[in-house]
Amino acid sequence: MKIHLRCQCGTLRGQVDLGKAYGRAICYCKDCQSYARMLEHERDVLNRRGGTELIATLPASIRFTAGIEQLACLTLTDKGPLRWYAACCQTPIANTPKNPKVAYVGLIRTCLVTQAAALDQSMGPVKIALNTPSARGKVARTPIATFFGMARIFKNILTSRWTGHEQKNPFFVPGSGRPIRQPEPFKSTRNDALKRSA
Repeated sequence: MKIHLRCQCGTLRGQVDLGKAYGRAICYCKDCQSYARMLEHERDVLNRRGGTELIATLPASIRFTAGIEQLACLTLTDKGPLRWYAACCQTPIANTPKNPKVAYVGLIRTCLVTQAAALDQSMGPVKIALNTPSARGKVARTPIATFFGMARIFKNILTSRWTGHEQKNPFFVPGSGRPIRQPEPFKSTRNDALKRSA
C-alpha cells in the first residue's frame, strides 16, 4: 500500500510504501517533545500525553516527488538521530540514524496523508509505547510488544544489508555517507529550556 507524504503547506511531497514498513510506535521521550515544540507543531504532532507516533520503515520505501530542496535537518544531541523537517513550513518529517548503513527511518505520522483507520487496516493498531517515564501522565508500558517490535526492526536492518536496500536512502548522498543537508546543531540552552517547560 502506497500513501502520500506531504508537509503542511504542500511544498514537500512524496510517497511511502507501507509494504516495507517495520511497525508503529508512540515515543514519549523528552527530545521528541522538544522537537515538536521547537518547530511549533506541538498540537499537530504530540498526543495529550506528549507522545509522537512514528512509522518505522525502510529508507528505500520513501520517494520524494517535489520540494526536496526544502528538506532540512538538525540534531538535538551529539549522539541523537538526525531530525528532518520541511523548512518551508517547519513540518516535522522523520528521524534517521546518523549512520546511513542503519536502514531505518522513523516517519512522523502527521506528515502522512491518510486516516488512522487506514493505517490500522494496513499495519494494525499501535501497540508499542517507548520512553513512557517521560510521558505527561501515566502511560502503560509495553515491554513484550516493544521487545518483538525491536527484534523485527533489527532483523529488517540486517536483511537490508544483505539485499543492498541500505544504499537506497533519500536522506543521504549515494555512496558518500553524508546527509543531503548539513545538520544544524540545536542550541543546548534552548533545548534545556524546552525540556524544563515540558
